[in-house]
Amino acid sequence: MIYLYGCQQNLIKPNQDLKSILEFICSESHKLTNCGIYYGRQLFFKSQKIIGKYDLEKEYKSNKHVSALYSQAAQQILRSIAESFKSYKELNKKYKKSYLNFQPRIPKYRKKDGLAIVTYPKQGLRLMGNNIIIPLGKTVKRWFKLESFLIPMLSNLQFSDIKELRILPRNRCFYLEFVYKKKIVVPEKLNPKNVLGDE
Repeated sequence: MIYLYGCQQNLIKPNQDLKSILEFICSESHKLTNCGIYYGRQLFFKSQKIIGKYDLEKEYKSNKHVSALYSQAAQQILRSIAESFKSYKELNKKYKKSYLNFQPRIPKYRKKDGLAIVTYPKQGLRLMGNNIIIPLGKTVKRWFKLESFLIPMLSNLQFSDIKELRILPRNRCFYLEFVYKKKIVVPEKLNPKNVLGDE
């Protein structure tokens, strides 16, 4: 048995309350992304160093955008930024050795205003009936007295197979992306000499 990962994307039509929540967390994700890119660029331009996987988490422990998001969602954002700088470093090495025919660019800032993806690892999600409970950050709890929100669980997936859930803003709409584990049955190799048949 082999396990692979699939991704199912679903357009959601949120009511006004849910839309406001989604806009807020995706806006905070956008701002936190720019904060992380700023730190990574400054470190690179001043010392030619690339940020490590956990550097941004240490640097931004008390950042207001981090506290606005669920902690694991904020970690995912900061780690993905670190990963993009690491990729830049690796591509730049290849470029200097003439393995690439284009010069890679250091990660750029996102537009000033906008929305960005928010990713929740399975560890932070809970199932209640036919709904998934999505946790919110400390700031949201304090300001709005709201700890979480609900989204419907897909009928064609098992909650136990979900690895992460992404909230993806695109074209003024919101999509849910369910990353899930799927089993692939590999047929056993049969020895043709052992097959019974007519001579």
